[in-house]
Amino acid sequence: MTEHTLSEADYDAITDAAAHWCMRLHANDCTEQERHAFEQWRDAHPLHAFEYEAMLEIWDVAGDLPRPAPVLPLVRPQPEAPWRRLAIAAAVCALALPLAGYGGWHLGWVPNAYQHFEATDNVRTVTLKDGSQVELNLGSELTYGNYKDQRQVTLKKGEAFFRVSHDTRHPFVVKAAEGRIRVTGTQFNVWMYEDQVKVNLIEGSVLVSSNTDLPGDGLRLDPAMQASYRRGDFTPRISQTYENDSSLAWRQGKLVLDDLALSDALPLINRYLDKPLMVADNSTGSIHIGGIYNIKDINGLVKSLPRVLPVYLTRNDNGNLVVNAIPQKPPKS
Repeated sequence: MTEHTLSEADYDAITDAAAHWCMRLHANDCTEQERHAFEQWRDAHPLHAFEYEAMLEIWDVAGDLPRPAPVLPLVRPQPEAPWRRLAIAAAVCALALPLAGYGGWHLGWVPNAYQHFEATDNVRTVTLKDGSQVELNLGSELTYGNYKDQRQVTLKKGEAFFRVSHDTRHPFVVKAAEGRIRVTGTQFNVWMYEDQVKVNLIEGSVLVSSNTDLPGDGLRLDPAMQASYRRGDFTPRISQTYENDSSLAWRQGKLVLDDLALSDALPLINRYLDKPLMVADNSTGSIHIGGIYNIKDINGLVKSLPRVLPVYLTRNDNGNLVVNAIPQKPPKS
């Protein structure tokens, strides 16, 4: 039995179909019948699923499109069309069709280059299309899009160290949670866990905003400074980093806990766990922990806690390990 070889026209048709399904499945009026038809199409050939996943990545980048400039309203009212859905749909189609993509690039709506990177079991160094280098910590994921007016990275999860290629006319923007880090050329580290973000500046300068919906470019960081924020923060919190700061130890494969309360150490530990470790109560969270650990064996760190701290481990109904303080015996009278 001979295997059918797909022609260039076949590949184009699959790409167009993947773009169509990506738009329909994100539409508010998508029906169950359409979803069933999509599943049948996706399962009909391995390349269908591959192309659809690629379209989802493009869709994700297009979700960060800038809002188009407002236009004067027509005299006759028109039904409201959600601009973002239409812009994303245009972006997906534009990237699927090179000629349309050329126009989208000049409008600043779609990138002319797109990359997606993940680091799973090892720290990984990657080079972006603009020449910038990024080191990815374990369990980290990011995307890169080169737009006409800016270079844009979205840190989806984890931690990354950036060496940004200098280009004052083409700013480099990193989106993390609800915030943004804007630079032209520098070295800095971005750590993210759930809705917590911390930015450490090594060289150059950056502008950090905790919420991209707020006006202004954010607060300026100079070398040996850090900014941290969480979802809902109006402005980032700025502080100095001390000389022996260990926040970049992950680049040597280490997690350094410098006499931290368990409640402060958990976000650093949980970054490397499939299920987050929890503390039973505030009293347990106030117990301090220190030491240097291998980032590839954080499960070993968790298992060792009862041997190095006055705690024991239990498991809650969701399957999470919970750290419990051992009750202290009252002193004998």
